[in-house]
Amino acid sequence: MHADGAGLGKVQVRLKWDPSPYGEPARHLDIVAATYAAGDPYGRPEYVVHTESRSPDGTINMTRHSETGLGLGYVEVMELEFERLSSAYGRVVVGVAIHQDGGPRTFGDLSHAGVLVVEGYRQLLADDFTGVADATAATVAEFTRDPSGAWHHAELIRGFDSNPAGFMAEMGGVRR
Repeated sequence: MHADGAGLGKVQVRLKWDPSPYGEPARHLDIVAATYAAGDPYGRPEYVVHTESRSPDGTINMTRHSETGLGLGYVEVMELEFERLSSAYGRVVVGVAIHQDGGPRTFGDLSHAGVLVVEGYRQLLADDFTGVADATAATVAEFTRDPSGAWHHAELIRGFDSNPAGFMAEMGGVRR
């Protein structure tokens, strides 16, 4: 939160993982963000941002993308500018999906995978996916706008057993 109590400003979600062993198909993960209307925070997403897209107003962007991991630290980065996000939106859910090319893969199949959520130098979340080792996709963070308009972060580590397209459709639904 900013010193003036205004909530979150510019947040980065960073993702890392090691490349696949020699001779195996590349391991490809993607950060995904779904934005929900203020009046329907658990309904259908207004839009979804991933490596092939950005938000209509440019407030949510992929600034770095990897299709192989590289093993060189955080190789995929999404930036969310909450101070500029329209008041029409009240909730943003961020997750990670594993592409299923070359056979089914779960987080437990990956080595040195991790996600880091930061605002400036302040760490909001760090996770290594061990709690969702059997999942093929996972939500990691939820951002909500309070009545004053300030954005806040909550950890939302929840595993899914779906491909990237299916995950984007179900990631922000109500917990069962």
